[in-house]
Amino acid sequence: MLSTPMIVGLFVIWFWFLLLSYQGQPKGLWTLALANTGERFGYYTMLAVFVLFLGDNFGFDAGWASETFSTFLSVVYLLPLFGGMLADKYGYSKMVVIGIFVMFIGYLILSVPLGGANPALVAMCAGLLMVSLGTGLFKGNLQVMVGDLYNDPEFADKRDSGFSLFYMAINLGALFAPTAAIAVMNWAQLSLGYSKADSYHFAFAVACVSVIASIIIYYAGKRTFAHVTGVTKKAPTTAAKADSQAQLPAEDDTKERIVCLCLVFAVVIFFWMAFHQNGLTLTWFADEYTATSSTGIESMMFDVRNLLACIFIVYGLFGLFQSKGISRTLAGLMVVAGAFFLYEMVPAPGVTTSISAPIFQQFNACFVVMLTPVSIALFGWLAKKGKEPKAPVKIGLGMLVAAAAYLMLTLSSTGLPAADPVNHAHQADVAPALLVNTYLILTFAELLLSPIGISFVTKVAPVKYKGLMMGGWFVATAIGNKLVSIPGHMWGMDLTIVWGTLMVICLLAAAFIFSVIKKLNRVS
Repeated sequence: MLSTPMIVGLFVIWFWFLLLSYQGQPKGLWTLALANTGERFGYYTMLAVFVLFLGDNFGFDAGWASETFSTFLSVVYLLPLFGGMLADKYGYSKMVVIGIFVMFIGYLILSVPLGGANPALVAMCAGLLMVSLGTGLFKGNLQVMVGDLYNDPEFADKRDSGFSLFYMAINLGALFAPTAAIAVMNWAQLSLGYSKADSYHFAFAVACVSVIASIIIYYAGKRTFAHVTGVTKKAPTTAAKADSQAQLPAEDDTKERIVCLCLVFAVVIFFWMAFHQNGLTLTWFADEYTATSSTGIESMMFDVRNLLACIFIVYGLFGLFQSKGISRTLAGLMVVAGAFFLYEMVPAPGVTTSISAPIFQQFNACFVVMLTPVSIALFGWLAKKGKEPKAPVKIGLGMLVAAAAYLMLTLSSTGLPAADPVNHAHQADVAPALLVNTYLILTFAELLLSPIGISFVTKVAPVKYKGLMMGGWFVATAIGNKLVSIPGHMWGMDLTIVWGTLMVICLLAAAFIFSVIKKLNRVS
């Protein structure tokens, strides 16, 4: 078994290689991505256990838990609209910093164990509201700043790949979040003697630490993105004014751009409705229908260290073919180190690994990090041949892939008993691979839609409405997140109905975007 220092050494090798992969991208991308990584780690640590907390701490049934979960998600993604409007007026950096501090207060409230009575419920609502407000100021405005890094003609053709790298980096936080949540809860129960219900608050406390790390990274690297903070300290020169006016589209073009963005937002609603089942019905499926233990090679995927080793190998293989000099040497070390680590971690015959429901949420983040270089390489190869699909086409394909994920779940759930929406009793021991494969397919859909969609917004949005249009993206996400509760209310019906409904919704959304694809391609 490898020691902790050796594991840290392997991580350093990979981290260095990741730094080298940002070559050719604006320097500010790395700082902004890492700042968002810290914030996302805290957010997903909380989200990994949130719906289970609602049942264990407050006794919520499926209906109440669905409404609470979906309302929180919708408010989190609704408030960036107002955060964007404020940033358009007062500056992006100022809103980002205020947002981080507001989030910290929210997580701090959530981390205090107050029991399951009404005062605890009020405190939870207050904490969730503060987290939502802080995210509204932070998330969208940080992404607008990332987009503005590519206004420089030197980086204009790297916008999509830059957002893919940004998206990959922030998912590093989400990758380790479920493991952190489970570990700190077990420590609180076994070492400190806290009850299961109270131990959730220790997972929420992890988020407090993560946002502190986020603000430290943000200030430490601020000089790398100072030109896109949105704060103007002195009046622009006549030449600068003329250049600014030249960037503004004509009035008719502005209207067309806004209409096209709204069409994309309409599709985004239904993607997030389907995708964010990961924190609700898919978590319940993991808890109530998936085997609670695993043995042999299959069990290795429930240790985040093994997932990290697989990421080493994927990045290393790409580096061997695409890099030169020291980068190629590092790539070779990553392949060898990752393979050796996996060999050392093969469990002995008969050893059983327990599986907790929240751990499945690590797979989406893992696949995002692992598959991002695959995605960038594929579309880079297509671009060289002049065959890379435009952003709206990628978004439509993403909806079709999401439909495929729920088609697989629908077929695989045939014959399973209906869920118990009140007691959440364990109903069956389905092989864990089903849920893992579902997350894999949904991740393909996410990579086609989310980073590409955000890039599309920053590219197409009229200059004077950038913050507002990015807010519109999050409003669409908010509506989709509120609709997440619909399958939650269906929990208790035949599972084929639950998953089949989501499949049909994704197919209809794909049909819609392909019906207006010519209009969208004109502005992309």
